Amino acid sequence: MTTLPFLLKTADQTAGLLNRAAPVVVPSLARFAFAAVLTGYFWSSASTKFDGLFTPSVGAYAQIFPKAFEDAGYNTAALGPWHGLVALFGGWSEFLLPLLLLLGLMTRLAAVGMIGFIVVQSLTDILGHGADAATIGMLFDRVPDAAILDTRLLWLVPLIALVFLGAGPLSTDHLLRKFLHSPQKQTKSGVSEPMTR
Repeated sequence: MTTLPFLLKTADQTAGLLNRAAPVVVPSLARFAFAAVLTGYFWSSASTKFDGLFTPSVGAYAQIFPKAFEDAGYNTAALGPWHGLVALFGGWSEFLLPLLLLLGLMTRLAAVGMIGFIVVQSLTDILGHGADAATIGMLFDRVPDAAILDTRLLWLVPLIALVFLGAGPLSTDHLLRKFLHSPQKQTKSGVSEPMTR
């Protein structure tokens, strides 16, 4: 009978240790996984979307508006200014959002932006590019390698963790939070000064 209480106490202590480590380990691993697996992918894709700093490439229109671009005879001038703005913002989002996640700066907002980007990207692949059933895939089908549903769901998991937990201690967000919330001491003149430690 003494073995069971020992096992329960050990399990409880281990769970407590893991709970205390989670706010440090989970966001750090989520940002590392995103940086190691997806940052290069998104930056490579973003590099195909510009002919100049503020000029979307023909490829950007083809990737983002496949049907509208085809209907326009692959002529960018036949598309409206809205198409150009969306292509421009899409390209910049593919560069800036991963950069923010890499730096751990405005992490929750950047993670929400990337989640939205991946959802729109997936819908564009399905509805705009006409992805076939094998490429789309199906959840709970015992085939884990479909390019859209299976793979992109796994892309979303670390981003969702970052939305809930923030960037973690190895981030610009953490440094800014420490700097902005450093204790202040009041001087005789009424001016606040940072406390030295």
